[in-house]
Amino acid sequence: MTTEFAPGLLLIIGAIPVPFIRGKARSIYMLALPIFGILQLTTLDSGTFGAMSTLGFEQIHARIDKLSLLFGYIFYIAAFLGILFAWHRDDRLEQATSLVYVGAAIGAVFAGDLITLFFYWELAAIAAIFLIWSGRTNRAYRAGFRCLIIYMLSGVLLLTGIGIKAIETGSVAFEHIGLESPGGIFILLAFGIKCAFPLLHNWLQDAYPEATVTGTVFLSAFTTKLAVYALARGYAGTEILIWIGVAMTAFPIFYAVIENDLRRVLAYSLNNQLGFMVAGIGIGTTLAINGAVSHAFAHIIYKSLLFMSMGAVLYRTGTIKGSELGGLYKSMPWTAGFCIIGGASISAFPLFSGFVTKSMILTAAAEGGYILPFLVLLFASAGVFHHSGIKIPFFAFFAHDSGKRPREAPANMLLAMGLAAFLCIGVGVYPHPLYAMLPFPVDYTPYTTTHVVTTLQLLLFSGLAFATLQRSGLYPPELRSTVLDFDFSYRWIAPRLVGWIMNGGGLVWTQLTNKFLQMTRSLTTLVFNYFGPSGLLSRTWPTGSMALWAAALLGLTLVLYY
Repeated sequence: MTTEFAPGLLLIIGAIPVPFIRGKARSIYMLALPIFGILQLTTLDSGTFGAMSTLGFEQIHARIDKLSLLFGYIFYIAAFLGILFAWHRDDRLEQATSLVYVGAAIGAVFAGDLITLFFYWELAAIAAIFLIWSGRTNRAYRAGFRCLIIYMLSGVLLLTGIGIKAIETGSVAFEHIGLESPGGIFILLAFGIKCAFPLLHNWLQDAYPEATVTGTVFLSAFTTKLAVYALARGYAGTEILIWIGVAMTAFPIFYAVIENDLRRVLAYSLNNQLGFMVAGIGIGTTLAINGAVSHAFAHIIYKSLLFMSMGAVLYRTGTIKGSELGGLYKSMPWTAGFCIIGGASISAFPLFSGFVTKSMILTAAAEGGYILPFLVLLFASAGVFHHSGIKIPFFAFFAHDSGKRPREAPANMLLAMGLAAFLCIGVGVYPHPLYAMLPFPVDYTPYTTTHVVTTLQLLLFSGLAFATLQRSGLYPPELRSTVLDFDFSYRWIAPRLVGWIMNGGGLVWTQLTNKFLQMTRSLTTLVFNYFGPSGLLSRTWPTGSMALWAAALLGLTLVLYY
């Protein structure tokens, strides 16, 4: 091992002096950290280091293999892009927190045991909450607290699962876990919360859009992809993940179509893309796993690009509502162009990154005989083009002219978006360097005539459907509204139910209580009448009476017997 310094600690420790560095020197210092991190990864040999024993369990602080290295590289790249995008920011809390957040995510990726994973898992969660709170609005504080509760639940489930697994196996090694034991189920639920499984997903749409323009870019890249990595490491080939992933790809489409907040649209599309990764992990073949992790790599870049473009719009206009935007291509042409590249990438257009990664998952589903999941994934591919490839660029830059003529995004934002756009196109045109980084040898050619033609037909009909609905007035208009998702159950229904019980339902509660007390008194009286000191069953019966009853019972027995 050339450099036995655990990846991720460089950023965590490097965050300490950030509050004390002033001006542009702070930004330069922060930008240098992920560069040094990438250089460190190039010096690491495959294997493990940092082994130690805790409570009789072996811990491995760092495990270096192709899977962890791929996520390590893309996490450092995302950190570099996020720091560059936030160059103009002068928020020491957000800047220091973002470094800790990224460092913790990288540390978790290289963790060789579940205890080390838990430590970094929780550190990343705490840092993410502070990133949300950096928005410094009442909505951000409330969303952060709700997200904190969800993250705490994930941590408790993970720790419980680790404890059960340690008792059952005598090991805390982070390897394939599966669902053969209760510990595996608890750990899967912990990973599922951070991966935004259906019904566990609303923290994402609730919290991410409330962060700052720059904070949302960081949040979009790490937490959910760390969960994808954990699933790929611990649950590859777990079939239930296929159906969970399929559900994740499908349901966000309907919410994204009617959502007015364009950053929330991107949050729903994040759910959609995570579903492809989860389904690939569930299929579990080498092609499917390669597809899932390569799609995570590409997704981090193009999703960051889309959030950066919408962040630039919000930064310049002060709003991100589709109903309040439109016509911005006239004054923000570069941002509009970068947004279109991000939309083409997430929609899996040929020559863009999403095409060469998502197709691996679709091919694996078809080759594995998963016909229904394959069809749903095709539907979801068309749907994501609908809301992320068309809706976001259209309503932000080309729809009805809002009359807004803001300046183009700052130079640092444009540079960050330009680098991300270059990577989106570069991976799409020449995917071989990415394929070489994948966990398993790659024997796959994305650019076949059949695949290209099929994809273009799918996207063409999806675009035609959008145009037809838009021209006919049937497409949901961008209106000021609140989209009700599953979080409606705990953000509106639950508080009002509690309030009704405590206030309006007090009379009912009193009546029920009185009825219960009456029944209790009646039962007590009955028991006392029979078993009390002078009760029926406590009295001394005359001998003659007892003999009469015995003779009667004996006679009845004889009659029934004969």
